Parts: sequence; structure tokens; C-alpha cells
Amino acid sequence: MFDVWRPALIFLFLTSLLSLFLWAVAGALPAAIVFGIMLTQRWLFHIRNLVALGHWLEDPESRPIPEGQGPWEHIFGRLNKMMRQHRKERAKRAAALHDMELATSALPEGVVSLDKTDHIEWCNPLAESHLGLDSARDIGQQITYLVRQPEFVEYLAEKNFADPLLLRGARKEDLVLSCRLVAYSGNKKLLVTRDITHFELVETMRRDFVANVSHELRTPLTVVNGFVETLQDMPNLDNDMARRALPMMGEQTLRMTHLVGDLLTLSKLEDRLNVLKEEEVDVPAMLTGCLEVGQVLSNGQHQLKLELLCKCKLRGCAEELRSAFGNLVTNAIRYTPMGGEVLIRWQLQDDGQPVFSVRDSGIGIAAQHIPRLTERFYRVDSSRSRETGGTGLGLAIVKHISNRHQAHLEISSEEGKGSTFSIVFPAKRHID
Repeated sequence: MFDVWRPALIFLFLTSLLSLFLWAVAGALPAAIVFGIMLTQRWLFHIRNLVALGHWLEDPESRPIPEGQGPWEHIFGRLNKMMRQHRKERAKRAAALHDMELATSALPEGVVSLDKTDHIEWCNPLAESHLGLDSARDIGQQITYLVRQPEFVEYLAEKNFADPLLLRGARKEDLVLSCRLVAYSGNKKLLVTRDITHFELVETMRRDFVANVSHELRTPLTVVNGFVETLQDMPNLDNDMARRALPMMGEQTLRMTHLVGDLLTLSKLEDRLNVLKEEEVDVPAMLTGCLEVGQVLSNGQHQLKLELLCKCKLRGCAEELRSAFGNLVTNAIRYTPMGGEVLIRWQLQDDGQPVFSVRDSGIGIAAQHIPRLTERFYRVDSSRSRETGGTGLGLAIVKHISNRHQAHLEISSEEGKGSTFSIVFPAKRHID
């Protein structure tokens, strides 16, 4: 390390020594004059180098580092070395940033970086295309000023990013985007968008196909079921094969009719043009009706109990809620052995969220099956499901109805100890 004190002390020592010599030879006045001249010259030397340094610091990128003398030569040399190292590191960082920008530009998703107040910090070209952004103009802008769909603004405000948001018509009328927010680096967020227009089109075609086929099957099934019932009621049915076959035909025809009905219900729930009908629903009265239907289905083989821990109502679609509640009650009865208990409960949590739950003492469900229970036609035990008359679509219907009401389905179960199915509604749907 350069020692700045040594040259300064040597200069001061030699100047003082020369002045003392002149004092002894020529007197005090010449010695003082020479001492002052040498200090002034040294001061001007440092001033000139400081001015050169200040001039360079005004624009260090374009101006060359001055060439100094004496101790300043070493200082300017070190500055020159530091600048070369700084430029080299900056070039490396710029290259790394350029590579990152190229990599993010090649991503199949749009990416927008948001700060803690949801202002845009950066976006890749695909995000510009998806959301109509301009990186040269919109950096620093609030994202909700540029993406103004109400569902996106609400999604951002709720800060619940567990599920992606489907955004339709963000830039084009037929464009469908899947948007997901990912938190990182404290309060910052990444908005990731994916164009799922093609997948949505395929899904729409699938839904339409299922709906159309199901609709077309209803009439022939009704006709076949009518003829089967007519044949069963004939007084002169002597054929043994016919007597055994007709009840089985009637049972399977009825099962297919229920299956078609559930498929049509699912197609209706999945139709985005089917807007949720908002009305005031008297849940306690509805659950009293569900209890009565359950008692008819149980036929006295189970102990059914209804606990109304609150009298609150819901804002939602009465028809859909009746279907969801009825499906859960029916499932509990079907999968609970004779003599078992089924408890239907309606309560209000401390956080203001209404909860409908059905608890049974049935066969229970193994943990590995629970995440897949709401898939269509997923059966833990296929043979038992068919014996109980289930279509395999009940829980899928319940999940869709819950989602349409911004609620979520919770399932807890243990083999041999029964299950509890709960629909937790948001507090905003609670009506006193």
C-alpha cells in the first residue's frame, strides 16, 4: 500500500533543513522567504492535481485519467487500474443481463416483474404481447392501470395466488390467458402469463361433445326405460330369463339416466356463459329439506342428525347449492354401513366464513386417494361405487359449484373411522 505520509514528511524535513542552513548563512529573512516559496510551490502542485482529478470526476466514463507526478502518479495509477477492473466487471454483468433477457424472451410464458406496490419493473416480449405492455414506456407504471379487467384487479388485491386466474380478452377478444403471481425477494412478485387459447378451445369442444351426446342419449334411455317397466308389469311374463333380465335392464338403464343427468349438470356448470344466479338462500331451511331426503334414502338404516349452529343465510344460487349439499349427504349415507351415524352441520366460523359439513362414521378413505376424489369417475373402490348406485361425478359437481361460489371443498378422512366433507364459503357471501 502506498504511504502518503513518507514523501510529505521527507519534503517537509528537507525544506526545513534548507531553511535552517540559509538562516545560519544569510539570516532569518532569506530563510523564511525560501521556506514560504517552497511551501507555496508544493501547495500549487497539489492544487493542480486536485483540479485535474475534479475535472476527470465530472465525466469519468469518457475522459482519460490524468497523469500525475510524485505521489499523484501512484494515486492516478491506482484509479486507472480500478476503472479498468470496474469496466471489465460491468461488461460481465451486462453480458449476463443480456443472456438473462435472451433466456426470458425465449420462455413460453410472459413474465412481468412487479415491485411491492405492483409497479412494473421489467417485462419480457411475450408479456408485452399478452397484456399490451410496452417496456420502453410502461416501466414504473402501476400494472392495474394497464391491465384493467376487474377480475385481475380483484385477484391482485386478494393476494391469494394459490390458483391461477383465467383472463379472457386481455388483448384480443378470443385470447385466453392463465395468469399466476409468484412472490419473491420479500414483497416483489412475478406475474407469469400463458396463452391457453388452444387448450380452452379443445376443452370447449370436449364439453360441447359431452353435453350434446348426453342430451341425445336422454330420449332413447327414457324410451328404453319405459318399455322395460312396461314389460316388468306384464302379468303373463313366464320366461325365467326375462324375469331375471328385466330388473337388471331397468337398474342399468336408470343408472345410465342418472349418469347422463350428471354429465349435463357438469357441462352446464363448466359453461362460462352460464353466469351464477345470485339470490338470498335460506340455508337452514334447505338443510332441513336435505335431512328429510336423506332419511328417505336411508330408510331408517342410519342415524341422521342436523346441527344448525347459526341461522345465517348465503348469497348464491339455491339450485346449485341444493345439488352440492344433497350430493354430500347422499354420499355419506351410501358409504356408511347400516347403523352408522351421519351428522349434517351448518356453522359460522370466528373469521366470518360460513361452513357446511357432513360427517359420517363410514368406511373412510385412505390418504393417497383424497387429492383425486373430485376427479371425474375416480373411484376408490369401483365395485362398491357401482353397488351404491354412484355415477362417479358427484364430488366433481360439488367442486364446480364450490368454485362458482368462491368456496373451497375440504376433505378429512381416515380408513375405518369415517369422513368429513366441508364447503367453506367466503365471508362476503354471508347474510345475517
